[in-house]
Amino acid sequence: MDSRKTRLIWTEDAVDTYVISLDEVFWGGLLIALTMAIHGMGMLATLRVTDSLNARFEQSQSFVSGIGIIILASLLIVLTNLVEVILWSTFFVLQGASPNHSVAVYDALLNYSTLQAGYLPQRWRLLEGLLGMAGLLTMAWSTGVLYMLADDFQQKQMRILKQKRESHSRRARAKP
Repeated sequence: MDSRKTRLIWTEDAVDTYVISLDEVFWGGLLIALTMAIHGMGMLATLRVTDSLNARFEQSQSFVSGIGIIILASLLIVLTNLVEVILWSTFFVLQGASPNHSVAVYDALLNYSTLQAGYLPQRWRLLEGLLGMAGLLTMAWSTGVLYMLADDFQQKQMRILKQKRESHSRRARAKP
């Protein structure tokens, strides 16, 4: 390709050059702040619910109640993430960046999980990256909460197993 054609292609592409606007930075920052606030409330609510249920079922210490609490926590975390995705998708619809709410939720969910980008109009292109970053931050936070709950559950189950083994061992030694 000669340099004249290269200059022509570059000049045509320059017309469609994307420039980040302060408006977009403002809205992106606000949406990330709201996302993190929602996530904080959701994670605290999840921890309060699981703490309350753990206290209620502490005497039984059954595997089923423990795993049930982990499943409930997982569902609450997913619900929290969906509320955050709906926040972003609602913004996209209100700004005319998405044709309807169904498409907006689908696209935002894929972008939130960093599986997709490139669906927003050029004016809001920065928000695709910011939505992916918000998703990564909240997924990491969620993972930390779920890890903590799962670790607590596993530690309790291992203590119970150890107590059963010790009890069985004592009974075996006591028999003549």
